[in-house]
Amino acid sequence: MSGQADLAERFLALHGGEKPLLLPNPWDPGSAKLLASLGFQALATTSGGSAATLGRLDGSMTVEETIASATAIVEATELPVSADLENGFADDPEGVAKTVRLALDAGLAGASIEDYSRREDAPIYGIDLAAERVAAAAEVAHSSGPRLVLTARAENHLYGVTDLADTIARLQAYQEAGADVLYAPGLVRLEDIRQLVSSVDLPVNVLGRPGAPSVSELAAAGVRRISVGGAFAYAALGAAVEAARELLDGGTYSYFERAGVGLQAARSAFTK
Repeated sequence: MSGQADLAERFLALHGGEKPLLLPNPWDPGSAKLLASLGFQALATTSGGSAATLGRLDGSMTVEETIASATAIVEATELPVSADLENGFADDPEGVAKTVRLALDAGLAGASIEDYSRREDAPIYGIDLAAERVAAAAEVAHSSGPRLVLTARAENHLYGVTDLADTIARLQAYQEAGADVLYAPGLVRLEDIRQLVSSVDLPVNVLGRPGAPSVSELAAAGVRRISVGGAFAYAALGAAVEAARELLDGGTYSYFERAGVGLQAARSAFTK
């Protein structure tokens, strides 16, 4: 547990560096080792990427599968690892707290909890319940002993709710509830991101995606962390699709050029 506490402390400190923390999202132990070997300072799991390793879509994993996948990544590297715990696999605060306890016991340095309910009629939890869920998670994460860096996510902009004022109000409520980092995936307008950063007192994470500002622009706006979600996992799948189509449709092998880059990286990152 002392090792876990040290990793959590190290992870939190990385949010206060001169530059934003670039937080890539591995999807299995091999990708975790590869990304660690390239010089990243911390890692975060991806629910979509992890589900893809099981041949399933995002949102289909159980809490047991999620913790097992995150544990395998923790064991693959000495870097701090934060877990994507989706909505905590529970609607009620008590259930969320139980999930965060599992994350803490798994040796994770951090975890994120989102306010997406998975209900078509009301996809985002009401702000009061959402804040109660964050408070329950924070109570476990910050209990005496090991500390887990808790990221609270406002999912509005991934599910058609474009009300920036509501997103900011939610993140302010999550800040008051005890979160350590705030995250509103889907925001891409630099002026919106600046307004969000200036409206809260905690480090803000931004999802790096097409249309989003560059790393240098986000740094100038005060963003402290940038992650990629499932993009790296799907990029790897995309490369496999392109290689397979070349073989099936063209009968050629130019994909070996890209494979050679991967092989060299694997030889540097992996051990027998």
